[in-house]
Amino acid sequence: MTRIGFFSTGLCTYWGQFAGLLDKLTKHASTIVSWIKESERVVVCDAGMVDSPQVAREAACRLKESAVDMVFIYVATYSLSSTVLPVVKELGCPVVLLNIQPGQSIDYKMINSLKDRGEKTGLWLEYCQACAIPEIAGVLSSAGLRRSIVTGHLGDEATKAEVISWVEAAKAVRGMRDNRMGLLGHYYCGMVDVYTDLRKVSATFGTHLEVIEMDELAAIRDKVSDQEVEAKVDEFRDKFDVNPNCSEYETIRAAKTSVALDKIVEAHDLGSMAYYYEGSPGNVSEDIVTSVIPGNTLLTGRGIPVAGEYEVKNALAMKIMSLLGAGGSFSEFYAMDFEDDVILLGHDGPAHYLMSEDKVELVPLPVYHGKPGKGLSIQMTVRSSEVTLLSVCEGKDGLFLLVAEGETVPGEVLQIGNTNSRYRFPCGMRAFFDQWCEAGPSHHCAVGIGHIADKLAKVAFLTGIGVKIVR
Repeated sequence: MTRIGFFSTGLCTYWGQFAGLLDKLTKHASTIVSWIKESERVVVCDAGMVDSPQVAREAACRLKESAVDMVFIYVATYSLSSTVLPVVKELGCPVVLLNIQPGQSIDYKMINSLKDRGEKTGLWLEYCQACAIPEIAGVLSSAGLRRSIVTGHLGDEATKAEVISWVEAAKAVRGMRDNRMGLLGHYYCGMVDVYTDLRKVSATFGTHLEVIEMDELAAIRDKVSDQEVEAKVDEFRDKFDVNPNCSEYETIRAAKTSVALDKIVEAHDLGSMAYYYEGSPGNVSEDIVTSVIPGNTLLTGRGIPVAGEYEVKNALAMKIMSLLGAGGSFSEFYAMDFEDDVILLGHDGPAHYLMSEDKVELVPLPVYHGKPGKGLSIQMTVRSSEVTLLSVCEGKDGLFLLVAEGETVPGEVLQIGNTNSRYRFPCGMRAFFDQWCEAGPSHHCAVGIGHIADKLAKVAFLTGIGVKIVR
């Protein structure tokens, strides 16, 4: 469950000076809290109106006891920065300042028609959010505290959407913290770009890394029953368009492995996985690893993304995409089409079958290129839509997110038993590719449905890492 902190801030001196002002501001705050509560699996801890340093200390204690993941600060009217700073400093979590007016503009004529200048001032103070924002933001920045700002008004759907977008990003960050990633096998030897510092992964995202032995998966697979295999074959036929050239032997072999994968995911409570293995020819582990693609594709579609080639960073990217409801499919660059100004992305191995244009086809492959053995694979094209590419990168200063928004477009693709799709970007294929590569990613990325660069930037902010957006 994601815990969202919230409090309003103002100046206690005002309440005795301007009748009804506090009640109005409290009502406005309730509207914003109702927006936050529209998201599922969210608990809101509302510390109320924080209007003095004394109240600030009480609010800080309450929010800290609630272990909030982030805090919205509704700057309801002018507020002293000395009221806000102690709360943010005590909590140490990222905050978002809400510079949200009650309406689109002040009713100048109505206010100016009043004779009592004090009454006029009270009505203005209901719209005085922007007065305090520079002071509070500047103080928090000088203190080295993470803060962002949402500017808008209560009647604006875009403002509401922006607040909800922050909530969804916070849920994704919490999901990454709760995520248990299985590490099955070892790196693809020599693929240096996918190597990563696992300490940084855990320290940055809070993700637990569970090292799993191939022997354990083999032992589970040995105990899979015929009934379980039959049920899994039925699931293959339901989720996939099974090519008639898939032999019964290979289908059963893949189904048996898929059942074992389900069991090991359940046994270790995994939310994602990275895998690769070779071993000596003819060993049991090779038999398993050459039959994992259908099962790993099913897991990915269930929100348990699986990345091949032991690409831990890409499993992280796929999980972020999944938590944001965008899918997240394993991809790499395949080829460039200069005639149509598109670039082809795809990958052998598991994919997100719910992102497919048509029903995913399960096909036999006589060889896994660059890998041992043969077996079944999936063939699909990501449906035509707006898309976002995400790579979790490891630079000299730590992990960061690399993001690009584009679209998938129809056209000819390779039918080679892989995911394969055509992508177009606003800056053009050449400029996109150069900018992407200059950022220093590994050669894999996760593809998600929709334009979500803004949400991913929020995820980076809440995580405390950098983000680079290719435009």
